[in-house]
Amino acid sequence: MTLRVAVAIALPDRQEVVDLELAEGATVADALAAARVAERFPGMERAAVGIWSRPCATDRILRDGDRVEVYRELRADAKAGRRARARLKPSSRSRSGP
Repeated sequence: MTLRVAVAIALPDRQEVVDLELAEGATVADALAAARVAERFPGMERAAVGIWSRPCATDRILRDGDRVEVYRELRADAKAGRRARARLKPSSRSRSGP
């Protein structure tokens, strides 16, 4: 029996989804190897991975229809960016009263 899975990776300038057929009992590591992630995306072989937006280990057994996602590190923390922008603009509403 075979499993149909997809491996998705998104970089700032390039996105790809690779559809694969793997043997039953295949792991996330097997899917990454079959999609040749290390060869096609240098530096991403140690990136965090997940299945359907839920982080997991590379030894996780896949099920039919799974979508393996490779997560790159973010360049900036979104919360820190919002806080920095908020400090630059004073609020038009005062919380301390008139």
